[in-house]
Amino acid sequence: MVKLQNPTSKLHRSAKLQLETKRPPNYAEANGTDWSVGEDSPATGRHPFDLEERTACFGAAIIRFLKKVPHGPNNNRLIDQLVGCGTSIGANYCEANEGVSKKDFRNIIGRCVKEAKETKFFLRMIATSEPALADQARTLYREAQELHLIFASIYRNTKP
Repeated sequence: MVKLQNPTSKLHRSAKLQLETKRPPNYAEANGTDWSVGEDSPATGRHPFDLEERTACFGAAIIRFLKKVPHGPNNNRLIDQLVGCGTSIGANYCEANEGVSKKDFRNIIGRCVKEAKETKFFLRMIATSEPALADQARTLYREAQELHLIFASIYRNTKP
């Protein structure tokens, strides 16, 4: 489970509940990575996740995906934008955990939400630009959507 550095936050219980989600279908197989951190719980049948590790592996999956995208005048800008926003989700989350106040934590989590939304947008643009990579882009899009929902929930449940 995620260990938040801000002990005064009521987020501990909420983050723990948010992170106990079912594994997205075929994510590990499609991306050659597994971001799990333990066995399925026999009681719940759910798989616990370390959100910091999950976002790091998502960023790595984005980088591996972008290596397959051909470079050209149309794609270069999309590649630059997607590598930036796709990897900054995890970086911002790491920064949020080091925040000195609840307000700081909430603001940085808000950036995670924005970066996840931006990642989804640029994945759609690459899927349009390179139809042969659309299936892989959809897999990453689903994970970006899940991260977006997780961070949006954390943002909503954290009082300023």
